[in-house]
Parts: sequence; structure tokens; C-alpha cells
Amino acid sequence: MNRPVELVQQRSTGAVLETNKVLKNTYALLSVTLMFSAFMAYIAMHMEMPAFMPMVASLGALGLIWLVLPRTANSAAGIGVVFAITGLLGFGLGPILNQYLQLTNGSQLIMTSLGGTGVIFFALSGYALVSRRDFSFMGGLLFAGMVLILIAALANIFLEIPALSLAISAIVILIMSGFILYDTSRIINGGETNYILATVGLYLSLYNIFVNLLALLGALSGDD
Repeated sequence: MNRPVELVQQRSTGAVLETNKVLKNTYALLSVTLMFSAFMAYIAMHMEMPAFMPMVASLGALGLIWLVLPRTANSAAGIGVVFAITGLLGFGLGPILNQYLQLTNGSQLIMTSLGGTGVIFFALSGYALVSRRDFSFMGGLLFAGMVLILIAALANIFLEIPALSLAISAIVILIMSGFILYDTSRIINGGETNYILATVGLYLSLYNIFVNLLALLGALSGDD
């Protein structure tokens, strides 16, 4: 008589265990890749890579994300692709960090950006974990926001309006903060069961928050 209820309970328990496993693996891989990315940035800084390296690294990472990651996300090779993506982006950070270190308050700007990125991540992911709210409804809005920002950024290459650059950086930070809620919520509610894809999503949000927060603080400091 109680077998249907028992089966439902078993499925529910299994789903919770699977969700916890994905969440644990995601945070573990994210932590390691962040350290690896920082190490690659350190190498690039000491090699004094040229100013065009961030663009080259970003294009290489995008190529891996679009062309390679979807084919390897369900295999052990996907972990290597994640390290390649985060390593490239970290390597591309080297020239950017060297540029800011030439400012009188460059070290302070970098540390403040790191701290701010950490606070944003832990606050938003913590809220998503505690509240367990479903933020999947934000997906379409966030995607539309990214398209608009991309158009604005391309236009500003020719317009070169400083105020627009600041606005773009601020909006990118807001959108990436939304993606942290969105991605964490999807893991918690079973919408994302692949920890490799989840790791890349969260890493990209953190990377973009840090870079744009650094740009924003650098511009507002008056030394940029």
C-alpha cells in the first residue's frame, strides 16, 4: 500500500544526493581553476606579455567554449578543457594587471576588486543556497542584457565615450551577478546536472565581475 510513497521518497532522496554531488564538484573545480587562473596571470605578468594578449586569450577561450566544451562536457576530457579555458583567461589578465600596477594605487585597486568580487559571489550564491528560490525566469532577461551590452560595447569602440564605458562596466557587473543567482539556482533545482558546465558558467561570471569592477574602480579613482 505504501510502495508508491516509498518510491517517491527514494526518488526525492536520490535527487537531493545528486544535486549535492553536482554542487560539491562544481565548487571544488571552481576553486582549483580560480587558483590555476591566478597562477597563469602571475606567469603572464612576469613574462610581461604585450597589450594584445587579453584579446588573443579571450578569443581562444571563446573558441574552446563554443567548439570544444560542448563535445567534452560529459567526459573526463572536459576537465582539461575547463583548465584550458580558465588558464587562457588568467594568462590574458597578466597585461591588464601590469597596467594597473603602474598606477600609484594599482595594488589597492586590484585587491579591492578581488575582495568585491568575492563578496558578490559569496553573498549571491549563499542567498541562492539558503533561499532555494528558482531564478530560472531570469535566463531570457540576462541573455537579452548580454546582447544589448555587446552591441553597446562594439559601438563604443568607434564612439569612445568614457561615460558609456563606465555604464557598460556597471551593467556587466549587474548582469553577471544575476548569472550567479541563475546558475546556482539551476544547480540547486536540478536544472544543471553537469558540474563541468556549471563551473565554466560561474567562472565566467566571476571573471567578468572582477575585470569590470577593476575598470570601474580604476576610472573612478582618477588615476586611469
